[in-house]
Order: sequence, then structure tokens, then C-alpha cells
Amino acid sequence: MEGRFSAHHGLMVGRILAHIDYLDESIAELSIEIERVIAPFSEEVELLDTVPGVDRRTAEVLIAEIGADMSQFPTHRHLASWAGMCPGNDHDQQVSVARAKLARVKGSKWLRSALTEAAHAAARSRGTYLSAHYARLKGRRGPKKAAVAVGHSILVIVYHILQRGEPYQELGEDYFNRWRSEEAYSKRLVRQLERLGHRVVLEPLPQSA
Repeated sequence: MEGRFSAHHGLMVGRILAHIDYLDESIAELSIEIERVIAPFSEEVELLDTVPGVDRRTAEVLIAEIGADMSQFPTHRHLASWAGMCPGNDHDQQVSVARAKLARVKGSKWLRSALTEAAHAAARSRGTYLSAHYARLKGRRGPKKAAVAVGHSILVIVYHILQRGEPYQELGEDYFNRWRSEEAYSKRLVRQLERLGHRVVLEPLPQSA
């Protein structure tokens, strides 16, 4: 090393290196404890790891914050409301400032942080529904609101995965184009039946197990 490096510098560098060693040791000990505690939920962690943007560490945070038993939430909407991850609630012009402030303090900041990070990671994935969802919203609502919306979608996906015990099923980046095409086709068929004098009520079929 060239330059001025006194005994004082050596002392400070030594203390910094000692602190780094301490942090590394603490991280190692905590990682072992996390592995022990999360072990009973290893199957759930593996299932959540199939979601784009959700890695093993994020899956562990999600399990730690919301649990693995979704029967405590009647629907995914209840979970999203509890977590404070309902897109639009804080920005709805019909919602008062007091309610908006209340909505921002609901839920766990660790859960929201994990979902936001997962949303940004999903946005960088290729050929996925979630990346297309982010890109679709980013232009209209900006990156921050798009990340919240995608984080909400990830939370809904997590709810159904844990409820059904099934891995994530990719919809594809062309999902929205296909959905619009199918919706237009359905509306055209409804109009044809209405012209024949029928009243049509569309109800989606339950998803097969």
C-alpha cells in the first residue's frame, strides 16, 4: 500500500474489520436459527419460490408475516386489506385524508417492503404475466404505483398458492391481449343472444383442482 497510513489508521481499520467479522458471525447464527424455525414450512416456501420475483428469502418473509394457514382470511381481499396492499386506496379522491393516513399504517412494513422488492424483481423477469402487468401500469400510473399494484397481485397469488397447496401457474406476458380478445368475443355472443330475446347473465365456472 502506498500513501499515508499511520498507526491511527491501522487501529480504525482493525476495528472496522472486527465489526465486519462480528456481523458475519451474527448473520451466520441468525441464518441457522431461521432455517430451524422455517423448517416446518419448507413445502410452503418451495411453492412460493415458484412465483416470479419471489426468491427463497422473500418466501420466508412472507410466511413469517402472514403465516401458512390462509383460513384466517376469508378471502384474498381480506388479506390485502390487512396487509395495507390495496392499490388505489390511498389515492382515491373519494377517500378522506384521515382514512388515507390510516390505510398507510395498516399491516406490516416488512411485508410491504418484501412485496415491493418482489414486484421490482418480477418486473425484470422475461415473458411473465407480472412483468407485463408492471409495464402496462407503469406508463399510466408511474413506477411506484405500478410496483404497489404488482405487489398486491403477488400477495393475491401467494394467498391462492397457500390455500390450494399448488405451485404458481404462469399466465404469460400475452395474457392481457388474450383476455381482451376473449372478453370482446363473449360480449359479441351476448349481444347475439340478446337480439334473439334472451337475457344473459355470465358466471365464471369454478376452476378445476
